[in-house]
Amino acid sequence: MHIAVIGTGIVGVCTAAWLQRDGHQVTFIDPLEPGEACSFGNAGSLSPSACLPVGMPGMWRRVPRWLLDPLGPLTVRWRYAPVVLPWLVRMLQHSNREEVTRIATALRTLLEPIFDCYDPLLEHAEAQSLVRRSGCLYVYSSREAAAQWQWGMNLRRSLGVKLVDVERDELEALEPDLKGRFRFGLLAPDNGSTSDPSALVKALHARCVADGARRNGHSVVGFERQGGRVTGVKLDSGNTLAVDGVVVAAGAWSAPLAAALGERVPLETQRGYHVTVRSSNLALRHTVMAVEHNLMVNPMAMGLRLAGTVEFAGLQAPPNYERADALLQQGRHLFPHLDTSEITRWMGHRPCMPDSLPVVGRARGADNAWLAFGHGHMGMCMGASTGREIAHLVAGRAPQVDLTPFRPDRF
Repeated sequence: MHIAVIGTGIVGVCTAAWLQRDGHQVTFIDPLEPGEACSFGNAGSLSPSACLPVGMPGMWRRVPRWLLDPLGPLTVRWRYAPVVLPWLVRMLQHSNREEVTRIATALRTLLEPIFDCYDPLLEHAEAQSLVRRSGCLYVYSSREAAAQWQWGMNLRRSLGVKLVDVERDELEALEPDLKGRFRFGLLAPDNGSTSDPSALVKALHARCVADGARRNGHSVVGFERQGGRVTGVKLDSGNTLAVDGVVVAAGAWSAPLAAALGERVPLETQRGYHVTVRSSNLALRHTVMAVEHNLMVNPMAMGLRLAGTVEFAGLQAPPNYERADALLQQGRHLFPHLDTSEITRWMGHRPCMPDSLPVVGRARGADNAWLAFGHGHMGMCMGASTGREIAHLVAGRAPQVDLTPFRPDRF
């Protein structure tokens, strides 16, 4: 079939690559270049362990304090507060232990096969060098501090995540640059990362194009339908692209397209920031998650990336780069010898659902339209497995993952 894939981020590109493995013709539709938006600036984590949702038990007690700190881990621009408040209430409703267990169990099914789903795509694109499986360290100021997050870590373990206790001496031997700031850690040896998330997406996209995929640089404004099927994708150029099917993988811009296909979903953008220290003098060998600081640190080809924080301000508000500067300040505090003489800053739109579960499944309004978005902080982690499952649905095969928790009509 001829399938239009709307979106050239990691989810769209992986979906296209899996569709091509089944022999389908693909046309990408996206006004942005491949590997931009979230796929450019994310933390690069490829973590089978990252199955905990954003909303965790007891979080509601911390939200008011966070909201009063304009540079804290979670903030809402007050003009946007009336828009996002119902979404935040929904998120907190999913943060009790029963719901978190259900959500984590579902997320683990898409996360566990990360490398099984990426490996054939990377090999075909000759992009294996962009992915490393060196593990991730969750680090804490002390073992006592780590106890505050013990319930979540035990939940991870119960779902098959391997976590190894790392005492101070071993931690400092693994990562000498952590000496003096962290005295306890948990090593997730099965985790990995990419040294350049944008380059990874571009490499997979280039392979798709080499295999016959076409690219259309316009925006989608609607769909032509006939007899319960999409027959064409309407573009802002005034043209209509004839198709046999369509996949919506447009990240934070997916909700209006899903609504046009009969699915109204509570998609929100959690604006994330990063600072990349280009002249990094640290020699980290692992991705490091400083849990108490909500700071992800990843050594990349372009330097050391410091990422984190959540801001609610919608798709149109300009960036507040003071939030990126706050990440840099945390980096300087945690690594006093860090050379920050040359940095870049970035803001991007994470596509988030209130239950932290992506939308993966067929749209109710058309038999040949599928939705693949809402991966939040874990698009890079779940892009390849989502693509594989969408390809199964398009082909009429039984999925390898139970997609019931991710169904588009769950709200």
